[in-house]
Amino acid sequence: MTITHEDELEGLRVIGRIVANTMQTMAKAMEPGMTTAELDLIGRDYLDAHGAEPAPEAVYGFPGATCISVNEEIAHGIPGERVIAAGDLVNIDVSASKDGYFADTGATFRVKPVAASLDRLCRDGRRAMQIGIAQVGAGRPLAGIGRAIEAFSSKRGYTLIRNLASHGVGRSLHEYPETIPTWAVKGERRRIEKGLVFTVEPFLSTGGLWAEERGDGWTLYAEPAAQAVQYEHTVVATGRGALVVTLPG
Repeated sequence: MTITHEDELEGLRVIGRIVANTMQTMAKAMEPGMTTAELDLIGRDYLDAHGAEPAPEAVYGFPGATCISVNEEIAHGIPGERVIAAGDLVNIDVSASKDGYFADTGATFRVKPVAASLDRLCRDGRRAMQIGIAQVGAGRPLAGIGRAIEAFSSKRGYTLIRNLASHGVGRSLHEYPETIPTWAVKGERRRIEKGLVFTVEPFLSTGGLWAEERGDGWTLYAEPAAQAVQYEHTVVATGRGALVVTLPG
């Protein structure tokens, strides 16, 4: 999607704020002893109350309103009977639509107390996303996002999951540009058009290189096995940089 009119931007802002508030509501409610199904229901209720439709369920038939991935699960975790415990890493990924506009956001949360190394991983994961967002702007190289994120992650001793990428969003959940690497790629020549809508979502890991599905058709795990975190915003490219639309408020 490329924004050309103010009403399009407003529609995107509305759904962006809804998914951001949904994720924050879920994070605030999360506590040890809760199942991921119970946490997902909180998200579903918030989306329903604000007239939004869960995108993974509507578009792909995903068995849940939100994706909730715990510890060794790095993405697309199915809400169910798994019990959240103290010390867990829990990734909440919320995407939804309203009035024909889609937005997508995600973050990894810690259920305290957690090891200091996981605190560092989460801080650096969020920083990696912010560094990528800082490369967004009309006319700038799309490859600059991945180059900047990889330079940061390599310096800090991390790897990046290389088959989970950022993507276009706006009028559908996944659209042009279909794949935006969050790692350095040779030969990438695309430029960011003014008004282009897409996500920035690096998966920072302590050693994982790939995401692998192992049997339920959805849940992804790091290969080689390692901790991984994801942080994600939906942005619009402007002449002044990135406009983040998935902010709570």
